[in-house]
Amino acid sequence: MSEQKLAAELRTEFGKGYARRARMANLIPAVIYGHGAEPIHITLPAKATTLAVRTANALLSLDINGEGHLALVKDIQRDPIKQIIEHIDLLTVRKGEKVTVDVAVHVAGESAPGTVHNLELTTVSLEAEATHLPTAVEVSIEGRAAGEHIHASDLVLPKGVVLLTDAEALVVNISEEVEIAEEEGEQAEASAEEAPAAEEAAAE
Repeated sequence: MSEQKLAAELRTEFGKGYARRARMANLIPAVIYGHGAEPIHITLPAKATTLAVRTANALLSLDINGEGHLALVKDIQRDPIKQIIEHIDLLTVRKGEKVTVDVAVHVAGESAPGTVHNLELTTVSLEAEATHLPTAVEVSIEGRAAGEHIHASDLVLPKGVVLLTDAEALVVNISEEVEIAEEEGEQAEASAEEAPAAEEAAAE
């Protein structure tokens, strides 16, 4: 993952009122913490930052009044309705340092005809160098037959990346498509049988 370069400014104001004024000025309040140092409160340019953090676990190279800081995006608070970024928590890191991150699992390929796949685990926890974090882990289901299971231990990870998720955790389950159709049919029949009984009870 490449570093995203952003210019940041130190801030000394806090609270909802300040945060609102910052957003009106197209700035995003943020805080950098880690390594036992005092938190650094900053503001970031809204447009450039929004683009930079579209990728999970984005690595930011920040210029704060001429001083460089390398930081990993750990948490993003968004407005529940507008979905604009309200605040960002950043973890200070060093090149070569190992960090723990949750990475999305992406499914590639198609299972055997007549089967479907269920993604049981959408993310896995990994340990990797802060400057070489994978954006996702891809798992191939190409030609996989019904009854096959892919566990966390089966995932192919980049060199130097360590799996922290339980190796036996089920990631993908392949099942027969007909089984799902039958289950849906049974559920529909059960609902149809329950409906008249419910109507009779309501009439009483």
